[in-house]
Amino acid sequence: MPPLNLHHLRLFSAVAEDGTLTGAARRLNLSASALSAQVKALEGSLGHDLFERRGRGLVLTEAGRIALDHAQAIFRTAEDLSATLKGGGQKPRALRVGALSTLSRNLQIQFLMPVIGKPDVDVVVRSGSQKELLAGLESLALDVVLTNVAPARDEARRYLVHRVAEQAAGLIGTPERAGQGRPLVELLAREPLVLPTRETAIRAGFDVLAARLGVVPRIAAEVDDMTMIRLLAREDAGLAVIPPIVVRDELANGVLVEAGPLPGITEVFLAVTVERRFPNPLLADLLFRTPVGVDGGVDAGAETGAAT
Repeated sequence: MPPLNLHHLRLFSAVAEDGTLTGAARRLNLSASALSAQVKALEGSLGHDLFERRGRGLVLTEAGRIALDHAQAIFRTAEDLSATLKGGGQKPRALRVGALSTLSRNLQIQFLMPVIGKPDVDVVVRSGSQKELLAGLESLALDVVLTNVAPARDEARRYLVHRVAEQAAGLIGTPERAGQGRPLVELLAREPLVLPTRETAIRAGFDVLAARLGVVPRIAAEVDDMTMIRLLAREDAGLAVIPPIVVRDELANGVLVEAGPLPGITEVFLAVTVERRFPNPLLADLLFRTPVGVDGGVDAGAETGAAT
């Protein structure tokens, strides 16, 4: 392969940032035809198309996203050569992770632990809604999305859904409220409860359990954020219906205790990727290893091609 032209890389980066040839050419004080020729020369050198046209704009192909990542790393190296040499000249690898904003922080940390802290790995974690994160995944701005909601899949969205952990939900509260050894039915009927919102799998399972037991629960709060549920449980707002991993530290130091498991109610934690010709090699360390350290975990390599 012919040597890379750094000038071509900078022009390519400008087009990727602007999203149009005409806009980038205007900023660079070039004609659009001249800029197009330079980008085509880079594509010829790399052997891959870097952009595809959508409407009036240009979006990066998978090869283009990888090229942009490397181009930006090259620019950083060129701008700070002395620091790079002192660091041994090792270029960090980037792993871009999207995490559902309501997902357990403990689960996220345990999933990422094998790569966090490595000197040659730059982990970037962004939180957001399911829709925002999947859009980032499809545009290749993210390598993987952590969620507990399986995405819909059709021919236009070829998601790969990896099950990284599964845990039974428990009834968890302060020792004064949850640690008296009372039967489950009595706890559910008499104590105020902090529940996930109705669109979650845990809440659906809880509603079925309550109906089966003939219990009309006293709902203190309905919350879509696991961190808020943890805080409400700590403040003794009621018994929380959550997976124990969410309050792992509180259970360990005795601030909270588990009154007992809730039969048949589980939460599955998922890592979602898309079919890529050039997958991020760091993902292999995370997706195909032993289960995340929670009770009832399933093999991280378990994968489905479609959400069911």
